[in-house]
Amino acid sequence: MRLVLIAAALPAVLSSSLAAQAARPARPIPPAAGQIAAAVLPLPEAMRAGARVWGYAPDGGFVELRAGTGSMTCIADDPKDDRFHVACYHNSMEAFMARGRELRAQGRDQNAVDSVRTADVLAGRIRMPPAASLYSLTGTAAQYDAATNTVHGARPLFVIYVPFATSASLGLPETPMRNAPWMMHAGDPNAHVMFVPEMGPSETPAAPAAAARPARP
Repeated sequence: MRLVLIAAALPAVLSSSLAAQAARPARPIPPAAGQIAAAVLPLPEAMRAGARVWGYAPDGGFVELRAGTGSMTCIADDPKDDRFHVACYHNSMEAFMARGRELRAQGRDQNAVDSVRTADVLAGRIRMPPAASLYSLTGTAAQYDAATNTVHGARPLFVIYVPFATSASLGLPETPMRNAPWMMHAGDPNAHVMFVPEMGPSETPAAPAAAARPARP
């Protein structure tokens, strides 16, 4: 299946490696205004203006590009990737997402990131919200047109984090479904509901799970 995406949910998202942030990117770093405009594209239009945005300084450092006044935080496309990927998550997920970025900067793989964050939540070092959303768009770099700030053919992903929820408690399957929601990481701190719209008939059911990595944010 063509799906690529964080989450960690969702995500995952979703990853920004602090260890590699000082390295020169594979693609030119766009001006802050361009990064901001692209980063908020996954959100409904009414939510974009107030979103906080993190992105990349001219030297490749990961920095806050815009303070937010709304409920969402967005992560700009990483120029070190050969893909286009932007994601936005609810502010209540910041501690969880920031911990993921920190661990990936240390070279931890996704299994290690999940394990450490689960331990952090269970120990009370990270507090999870009752529920929170994540939106993302993922595609090839060529699918994003910077001149018009539009994306053509990229894959949208919608995630609702529901910590510790199970398939039974929500009445949702844990098997990826075509054009319908399903659960990932049921029973875990990062349990979440996945929905990938317009999943094509040729796409296999296993691919959405592999693609859904909201961890990158």
